[in-house]
Amino acid sequence: MLKSLLVANRGEIACRIFRTARRLGIRTIAVFSDADAGARHVRAADEALRIGPAAARDSYLDAARIIAAARAAGAEAIHPGYGFLSENAQFAQHCAEAGLIFVGPPARSIAAMGSKILAKTRMRERGVPVLQGYAGEQQDLAFLERAARGAGLPLIVKPAAGGGGKGMQIIREESQIVAALATARRLAEGAFGDGALLLERYLSGPRHIEVQIFADAHGHFVHLGDRDCSTQRRHQKLIEEAPAPGVPDEVRARMREAALIVAREIGYVGAGTVEFLFDGAEFFFMEMNTRLQVEHTVTEEVTGLDLVEWQLRVASGEPLPLAQDQIRLDGHAIEARVCAEDPERGFLPSAGTLALLEWPRMRDVRVDAGFATGDVVPDSYDSLLGKVIAWAPARADAAARLARALTHTYSAGIRTNEHWLARVLESPVFLEVRHNIALLDQGAAEFSRPPGCSAEALILAALVARPPAPDPRAALSPWDLGDAFTPNRPALLDVRLTHGGLSHAVELEFRRGAPVRARQGGAVTQLADLAVEAATVAARIGQRRVHARYFAQGARVFVWLGAEACEFTLDDPRTREFTTTAAPGGLTSPLPGVVVAVPVGLGQVVVAGEVLMVIEAMKMEHAITAPHAGSVAAIHFGKGERVPEGAALLDLTPAAGG
Repeated sequence: MLKSLLVANRGEIACRIFRTARRLGIRTIAVFSDADAGARHVRAADEALRIGPAAARDSYLDAARIIAAARAAGAEAIHPGYGFLSENAQFAQHCAEAGLIFVGPPARSIAAMGSKILAKTRMRERGVPVLQGYAGEQQDLAFLERAARGAGLPLIVKPAAGGGGKGMQIIREESQIVAALATARRLAEGAFGDGALLLERYLSGPRHIEVQIFADAHGHFVHLGDRDCSTQRRHQKLIEEAPAPGVPDEVRARMREAALIVAREIGYVGAGTVEFLFDGAEFFFMEMNTRLQVEHTVTEEVTGLDLVEWQLRVASGEPLPLAQDQIRLDGHAIEARVCAEDPERGFLPSAGTLALLEWPRMRDVRVDAGFATGDVVPDSYDSLLGKVIAWAPARADAAARLARALTHTYSAGIRTNEHWLARVLESPVFLEVRHNIALLDQGAAEFSRPPGCSAEALILAALVARPPAPDPRAALSPWDLGDAFTPNRPALLDVRLTHGGLSHAVELEFRRGAPVRARQGGAVTQLADLAVEAATVAARIGQRRVHARYFAQGARVFVWLGAEACEFTLDDPRTREFTTTAAPGGLTSPLPGVVVAVPVGLGQVVVAGEVLMVIEAMKMEHAITAPHAGSVAAIHFGKGERVPEGAALLDLTPAAGG
């Protein structure tokens, strides 16, 4: 077994690998960028070394710095995790040349699958079903444009060297071809250092099914079942489950066998995932991920195995721990990716300090997290905070358990998506296995937060927001109390709260020896059995006893009541914060990030909806478009510059008569 291990990654996956390594008695070594100096994965390791600035290209994507860190720390092996350099054949080769064990497949296997163009050609020759399209060496954009027009629409454009859905562009109309190819080329070069693209027939509503395979250096190959990863947004998986539901047994068997053919064809060693598109009757090879997947956890839950341990044992030269006939699948597991993004604002990434992040603690619920309360979420990397995984004997029970666990995940300080994910899990389309990869992009609004908040949540927020009274026994006079004391009258406390842009007034009435009463919108409700603790608030409101988790931060009060997650702002004239709005004609950044394109120039006349600037944050691009026709009067940031949230990006002079 290995003695020391450096993890060339960050966040959740680094913490996950360290957990298994510690159990096996392996010394753990973390690397970190300047943005991650205080990160959780740094604290979780036995030793940590700085490898560069925040930009990934200067730290987590710099192979030379990582290998130098491994040598400095005396590491015996490097585990790449997923993302970054995990599927970089040159990095695997450099590790071998430096005398370091790469916990992953040989460089030749990564290279064989590193280009989707070559991989699809090779798999077609081996009889594995592949979608039709263009996968050739001619990569001139003009040629690709002609190929796209000749292939017919709809098409999907993919970076040949990519993975994780990054850079993919869907073309449904001929007018989109030129822009889609240019965007895919730019993203491919930026994310993978390789601008090669492939085109293939686009299935509008397939499911994404994958097979987990494992191989050792002794010629043994096994599969560990399949997973469904169809619940994705912008090609990024959000909910994954094992085994894949609703797949005919005969198709499932052929898919698993095809995955093993792929692995044997390239002489694979280690953990890998072969991904397919499934149209309800047939499947088509999509790609192979030559690394551990984010969703490996659901396979672990249904097999009872530790896939990271298997990786480390195979990397140490050991044979696979089990043969195919010894592997058992039990029950159903579903995973949800909790991300720093705002579902109410088009899933814009959110960065900053986590004032609160409290993960659920429930039976048969697992949490793999890279962040907790007090941690800083940088805007330089992806938005994944952690994963919540639920197991149950049946799929419906696993979905219900996971939805409940997500509603018992409490976060404040930045925007997160756990309650939105819970609504997806509870939807009939998911439970009845009628979902596909288009579900969240075409019907995301269906899972939006219901407008407003319940009267009970509002009353609990008012109770929490009420200024705390000092110990009455220590008060010198009634005027020293903070309980709205009024001589010879009931104590009335008017609490004004804003939620969802609407103002709400709650009047709390306190009478000596009588229950508290709450007036809201003309209705009077009697409150009893009040209990306001450090993190919870409870009361009998009318005839119903309710109990909620809450968190107060300055003028903000967060209340979690059942499936409700409400954020209120205390509207107090004495502490009200006034903010200035952007100057007329100004366009501000909705998120912090880096400018990757400015397709307009000073004085240029633009139409409403035209792209003025493209900002990249957390590995995703966001287009800033013209709200109206006009001319560009000023450009405040150029390509490559970092912009803070709320910064004025451009000035747009409205067109005459606009």
